[in-house]
Amino acid sequence: MILQLSWVNDVRQTDLHIAEPLVPAPIAFEIEMTIEELKRHKPSGNDQIPAEMIKAGGRTIHSEIHKLTNSIWNKEKLPKKWK
Repeated sequence: MILQLSWVNDVRQTDLHIAEPLVPAPIAFEIEMTIEELKRHKPSGNDQIPAEMIKAGGRTIHSEIHKLTNSIWNKEKLPKKWK
């Protein structure tokens, strides 16, 4: 007599899916806190925008940086001009 276990077949036919953990897009508060942490009087980076200017931009600049960050986050792609 041959004993066949039905669950063995089920296990073989099951696809294994490994998902990346879901990390939410940065919220506006996180962007603002990051901007606040920028150090003043340091040489600007590749973009040539001094930290003082970003900090002085207030809510308008913070909001635009947040929109840009979320766009990049959702598309998972940097703008072509940045490459």
